[in-house]
Amino acid sequence: MVALQILSKILSTSSNAIIEDNLLSEDYFVGYEKEYNFIQDHLKEYGNVPDKATFLAQFPDVELVEVTESDRYLVDTIREEYLYYKSVPVIQKAAELLKTDSNAASEYLVNAMKELQPSYKLGGIDIIADADQRFDRFVERKEHQEQWFFTCGFPELDDLIHGIQRKDEFFVIFARTNQGKSWVLEKMCTHVWQIGFNVGYVSPEMSADSIGYRFDTLHSHYSNTGLMWGKDEIDETDYREYIEEIKTRENKFIVATPLDFDKKITVTKLRNWIKQYKLDLIAIDGITYMTDERYRRGDNKTTSLTNISEDLMELSMEMSVPVLVVVQANRSGVVEKGTSDTPELESIRDSDGIAHNASKILSIHQREHGILDMVVKKQRMGAVGGKLTYNWNINTGDFEFVPSYDDAEAESVTKQKVEEVRKQYNDKSDVF
Repeated sequence: MVALQILSKILSTSSNAIIEDNLLSEDYFVGYEKEYNFIQDHLKEYGNVPDKATFLAQFPDVELVEVTESDRYLVDTIREEYLYYKSVPVIQKAAELLKTDSNAASEYLVNAMKELQPSYKLGGIDIIADADQRFDRFVERKEHQEQWFFTCGFPELDDLIHGIQRKDEFFVIFARTNQGKSWVLEKMCTHVWQIGFNVGYVSPEMSADSIGYRFDTLHSHYSNTGLMWGKDEIDETDYREYIEEIKTRENKFIVATPLDFDKKITVTKLRNWIKQYKLDLIAIDGITYMTDERYRRGDNKTTSLTNISEDLMELSMEMSVPVLVVVQANRSGVVEKGTSDTPELESIRDSDGIAHNASKILSIHQREHGILDMVVKKQRMGAVGGKLTYNWNINTGDFEFVPSYDDAEAESVTKQKVEEVRKQYNDKSDVF
């Protein structure tokens, strides 16, 4: 079955990379040797993988399948099957030899095992011989920052983390529930869209309309409660003009729910999603809603989330697309009300592996309605511990940076901010 899965994936993606990168040959495709050779011969002669119609015209009895498994799973499985097929006759012959000559059987097994050892391609880069390329990339980064980094929408945070890398970026935002982490995530996404790039946003809990209204709030500061509840405070003519204006933009902001992924959000599907919409950045509002493609019976949630986080980082490296995710903090992440503390890394719910694989981690905490603290807990290429505080008007999407804001100052300002927010939307938290 896995041989058919790999052939189906090659045809559906029009890419032979899984064969070339993993040194797979005809011997691995037991029962599908003709189909394998047809694809490889077509590629050699015409320079491309045949399309499905061409393939099925040659092999009408083959039923291609939809493949959602990762390349790693497919390759590991076909290698295991290949080793099994090669090992069976060896074991059988050794068993026969054992009946008459155990020494001969032992010698045969030793020699045969050498042949059974898999030969896999191992990669590497000579950083001395390739030093010129490294210099060229430095110059390119220096002269064309926009090709290597996105600003994130929080200028003060950009100063601490140098923005969002456009490659090798698995960016984690974590906090306890109802602290504003989804708003921070969407503000970053809205900003990346505003500067001209395609954004993909996976929303497991909220509809596209709800995310769209938040976008309008963050983009142009329309009252979120006014949009969500259809209040008269939103001028209909003005809102229509705004809608027509953003529609003139060519770049996309794609919102998807689990239904758009057939209720299983996997890294393989995200890869295809990126290709389909030519996305420059993707955001996932809840990593726990994803499905682990490497899951094996007996794996716990921690193992699955570690697998997913590893695969998301690999996806970013492969596609040169940053991946931003929201992660829930567990109960140990509860901080004292009214203080500027934020959850620590050990509070990331269900998995230390998420913290290990992340390139950047931002911990956030809302002291009271309207006062938001951010702390950089991890970044692979920079300092940690940088702290920022914002006066945040949730309803209008405004984040006002506060240069210095200690706990003593916060107490009096917090009371004032809470009263302001309560007057705006009657102390309801639906906009979270």
